[in-house]
Amino acid sequence: MIKAAKGFRLKRSKLYRYASDAVDHGRQYAFRDRKAKKRTFRALWQVRINAAARAAGITYSRFIEGLKAAKVALDRKVIADIAAQDIVAFGELVKIAQAALKAKPAKA
Repeated sequence: MIKAAKGFRLKRSKLYRYASDAVDHGRQYAFRDRKAKKRTFRALWQVRINAAARAAGITYSRFIEGLKAAKVALDRKVIADIAAQDIVAFGELVKIAQAALKAKPAKA
């Protein structure tokens, strides 16, 4: 436990009782924040995709709906990277999504 508390300050790195509490608490934060990191990045990707999609004249939700209808198997991380790096390729994705939305049957 003392080895795991290396880098902590004062009693937390020297005394077993305090080191144990500090390490346990730190591991709880680490577990929680590994989950939160996934949520945070997904939200960031959605914002980036939405900004690029709106610049191309389509909303985020319609864009994603069109990609699903076209059976495009790209995740949001990759789409956000394309939106940031390659505007021409993102424009092609928008065209694919819009074509799939037009071909999709209307709901009754």
